[in-house]
Amino acid sequence: MSMFLTYDAENYEYLLQPAGYVVLALILVALLACIHLLSKKKASRQMKTKELVFCSVSIALATVASFIKPFSLPFGGSITLFSMLFVVLIGYFYGPKTGLITGLAYGILQLISDPYIYSPLQVLLDFPLAFGALGLSGFFQNKKHGLILGYIVGVTGRYLCHVISGYVFFADYAPEGMNPMLYTLGYNMTYILPEMIATIIILCIPAVAKAVSQVKKQACA
Repeated sequence: MSMFLTYDAENYEYLLQPAGYVVLALILVALLACIHLLSKKKASRQMKTKELVFCSVSIALATVASFIKPFSLPFGGSITLFSMLFVVLIGYFYGPKTGLITGLAYGILQLISDPYIYSPLQVLLDFPLAFGALGLSGFFQNKKHGLILGYIVGVTGRYLCHVISGYVFFADYAPEGMNPMLYTLGYNMTYILPEMIATIIILCIPAVAKAVSQVKKQACA
């Protein structure tokens, strides 16, 4: 285990070692390969390549946007420059299968770039499952106002993953006398809700909605 992780007793967390980063990188590459392999069977090689490119670019853009943080909380979580939207768009473009895999890949990349590891279940909830949930937008791919509905559902899925993780693993951080569930509900809402509201407002602008529609046509053509 020490090849991949070492325990920091002072901060009660595990630290990734070089071998651990290599394993995560390999998982990330494997997930991207899955996007290509699991594309629609009847799709041409060119279409599969285009889908992989769009997914890779969305992950890159989401990662860059995640580093632009107008507001950060002391125990994790931050308002970013619409980083979740880039992953949600992939589900909206290509459906839940591709959206969920892209979200998982983005979660792995987030773990690589900013790891906090307390237990295997906590890592699973806060990274692959939380960000993978953004791909739930794919279930609204062909619905009226599908992007906004998908965004709300995907972000809510991420929120719930963080809430469960917070309640199970970080209840001790709740102020004395405060219910740990209420604390984790409020804590995670502090950064999730403002970004959600701001993004929805942006998506409701006609010019933005038209631009997204045009990009979707290009992505799926």
